[in-house]
Amino acid sequence: MASSNDNGYSQVLDYMARDYDSILRAMREEIPNKLPEWTDYESESDFGNGLLQLFAHMADILSYYQDRVANESFLATARERRSIINHLQLIGYQLATAAPAATELVLNIPAACTDTVTLYQGDAFATESSKNRPSVRFEYIGEDISIDCSTLAVDATTGLKLYRFPAEEGRYINDDILGVSDGSANQRFSLSYPGLILRSIGASAQVNPDIQIEVELGSIIDTDWTLQEALAFSRAEQKDYTIEIDENDQAYIVLGDGEFGAIPPSGAEIRATYRIGGGTQGNFPIKSINTVVDAPELALIGATVNNEIAATGGSDRESIEHAVAHAPGVFRSLKRSVTKDDYEALALNFQGVGKVRAKATNWNTITLYVAPQGGGYLSDVLKANLRAYFEDKRPLSTIIEFDDVSYVTVYVTANVELQGYYSQVEKKEEIEQVAGELLAFDNLDFAQPIYLSKFYEAIESVEGVEFVTITEFRNDQHNGLTDTPLGKLELASHELASPYENNIYISGIQVIVKGGY
Repeated sequence: MASSNDNGYSQVLDYMARDYDSILRAMREEIPNKLPEWTDYESESDFGNGLLQLFAHMADILSYYQDRVANESFLATARERRSIINHLQLIGYQLATAAPAATELVLNIPAACTDTVTLYQGDAFATESSKNRPSVRFEYIGEDISIDCSTLAVDATTGLKLYRFPAEEGRYINDDILGVSDGSANQRFSLSYPGLILRSIGASAQVNPDIQIEVELGSIIDTDWTLQEALAFSRAEQKDYTIEIDENDQAYIVLGDGEFGAIPPSGAEIRATYRIGGGTQGNFPIKSINTVVDAPELALIGATVNNEIAATGGSDRESIEHAVAHAPGVFRSLKRSVTKDDYEALALNFQGVGKVRAKATNWNTITLYVAPQGGGYLSDVLKANLRAYFEDKRPLSTIIEFDDVSYVTVYVTANVELQGYYSQVEKKEEIEQVAGELLAFDNLDFAQPIYLSKFYEAIESVEGVEFVTITEFRNDQHNGLTDTPLGKLELASHELASPYENNIYISGIQVIVKGGY
C-alpha cells in the first residue's frame, strides 16, 4: 500500500505505488500537505477528484508499460518473440524455423509400362483433403533422376512396378526475384514467401543447402554465394550472406558492406531458390499420401503413389519456451560436440528432432537414439540431414551413428464407476484424454518410469468419477498387475513408453464405464 509520512527531516514517499488504487491513494494522502484548504477531495462530484482519477488511470497504464519493458529486457522473463530473437542473437543463437515432415514414397507403375520417365526435383504429391483438414503437399527433394520402367521388376503382391524415393512436406520456390542491388553496404532483401525452411547454417549447410542465391549482371550469373551464421569473419571480397528471420517468419537476405563480406555490383539482380512449409500438419500415418499433384511425366504413364511408412519429423517453429530452455546448453557447447550433453543439446537444436539420447558405444563412436518430432521413427532424410549437421561439429576421429528409439508399448484398462447424473459417453472421452496425456510423446522422456498411481490420480480427478479400478497395467516385459514390480514400469536408457492404440484402446487407455446414464 502506498503511504506518505514525515520523518522529522523530509517527507518520505512510497514509490512502490504502481496500480490505480495505490496511485490514487498516494495522491490523496499528499493533499493535506500540499493543499490543506481542499477538504472535499473524496467527493465523487468534486472536479479535482475526477482529475486525480484520470491521473491515476494514466499512471496505471504507464506503470504497465514500464513493467513490460523491464520484462522484455531479460531472456528469462521476455514474452515477445521479437525480444527473444534479439536476446539470442547476442550468443549467436537463431530461433529455428518450422521443420518439414519426411517419408519415403512408393511409385506404383503399371506393369505394361516400358517408358523412361524423369522424376524432377519439386514434383509434387499430396494427401487427400477432408472437411476439417486441407491436403498437404509433399515434394521429391533429390536431383532429377531418370526411371527406366523396362528395368523394373513386377511386384508379385501388387502386380505393379515399384520405385521408391524420398519426399518432404513443403513447396519448392525456384528463382524468386528479390530485387536489384544498388551497390550500397548491408543491403537487405526479403523473400517473397514467408515460412522458409532453414535447418542449418555454416559448413554443414553446404552439403544440402536449404536456400541458394545467385547474382545476375548482364549475361553473367554468379552462384558462388555462401550462407554464413554471421559476416564477422568474412573477408572484403568473400561472397557471403546471412539470413535474419523476424517474429512473423519473414526471412531477409543480408549482404556484406565491403569490409565484412562482398557487395553485389550495382544493377545486379538478386534471386533465391528455397523451400517453404514445415510444421506438425505434415505428420501423417501410412497410406495417407496418395495423390499425384504436379508430376506430368508420372501422370502420363498412369502412375500412382502412396507411403508405406509414416511421414514424421514435422515440427512447428521453435517456441519461446524451447529456446529459453535449450539456448544456454547450445551456447555452453560452443557448437562443438565433445561431451554427451553437447551431442544431445545440439541435436535437440535441430528442427524435426523431438527427443534424443546420446550414448558412447565405443572409444570413438557416439550413437544417437533419435525420435522425430511427434514420435515415430527416424527417416532417411532426417538422418542424412543430421549427419551433415554434425559434420563440422564433431571431433575428426569421432564416428556418429544414428539409431531408432525403442518404443515400449503400454497397456492400461480402467473400470470406472460414475455418479448417476453424468453421461457415460462424455465422461469416457474425458477420462481417455486426461489419462492418455500421461503417455503422450511430449510428456515422456527416456527411461522415465510409468507409475500406476498416476493413472488413478488422473482418472479420479475427473468430475463425476465415483471410483476406479485398474485391472490392466503392463508392457511387453510385464504380463500384468501382479507381475509389475511396485506398481511401475521401468524402461531402459534408450526406451520410450508408447501407448497401445486401436478401436478399444484410445491413447493407450481402455476405459470401461459403469453407472451414469
